[in-house]
Amino acid sequence: MELSEIRLLVADEMQAVNDHILARLRSEVVLINQLGSYIVSGGGKRLRPLMALLSAKACGYRGDGHIGLAAIVELIHTATLLHDDVVDDSKLRRNRETANAIWGNEAAVLVGDFLYTRAFEMMVDLDSMHIMQILASATNTIAEGEVLQLLNCNDPDTSEQRYMDVIHSKTAKLFEAATQIGAVLAGRPADQEAALGAYGMHAGTAFQLIDDVLDYRASADVMGKNVGDDLAEGKPTLPLIYAMRQGCKRDQQVIREAIEQGGLERIEEVLAAIESTGALAYTETVARAEAEKACRCLAVLPESPYKDALASLTLVAVEREA
Repeated sequence: MELSEIRLLVADEMQAVNDHILARLRSEVVLINQLGSYIVSGGGKRLRPLMALLSAKACGYRGDGHIGLAAIVELIHTATLLHDDVVDDSKLRRNRETANAIWGNEAAVLVGDFLYTRAFEMMVDLDSMHIMQILASATNTIAEGEVLQLLNCNDPDTSEQRYMDVIHSKTAKLFEAATQIGAVLAGRPADQEAALGAYGMHAGTAFQLIDDVLDYRASADVMGKNVGDDLAEGKPTLPLIYAMRQGCKRDQQVIREAIEQGGLERIEEVLAAIESTGALAYTETVARAEAEKACRCLAVLPESPYKDALASLTLVAVEREA
């Protein structure tokens, strides 16, 4: 199933999610309206709200509460992007200037805070302590993941396990929450709720690992951000970690210095080391293994087009070029 076909299954619901987000973004503070609308209208894959909708439908949900839940998930994600771009001093995202590049770091951080708090207001409206607990815990774990990533920056001795811990906390946790709450909303038993959450965790991990690959393979026009951004920021992602582990002493030294110093002065040498060690192929293999685990988690669900769509999304995650 192609991504366009998957989106078509819940096209009306996705439009409702976008409308709901724009409505709840409104504020008497003009800057919040300007910056919030800019970042939300900037496109993006919307995979997290898409998975929330599909999860609820695959579990047999028939109401409209999944619209608000998907909107909450997207607002939390958008808030993390605003804060990420400030921390990373990013200037380009989705082929557009970042919000902090236009309005400044202070405004980007504060509007990110507004998105978080608005999301929590929307959680209260749902009147479900269990859903609030899942989303609150996920938001807290994401913040921990951001700090873990900060600690790993410029540290060439970061292990594969330490990096996977970052991925699980910073990226995959919101995928997990998005799919788990779909099962909660549908009133599914605990084993199905856990399975849907595990699906999201594995799918989100696969998604991030392919992001790591694309940082060294895709062009800026395709990715919507600058190639080599992770290296420029001194982030030891899995391709670098593997290349250091498998490379010759010269490769190891080049990558070590590149991570410690940040910047792209030695990008060509780093790319050569990544190529010679098969680091991108290794990372893709790990991503595909995560995608397969995600698919297996769906066995608890009855057959439906929505279950098929969730399975297909794992392939989209690992086969995408942007």
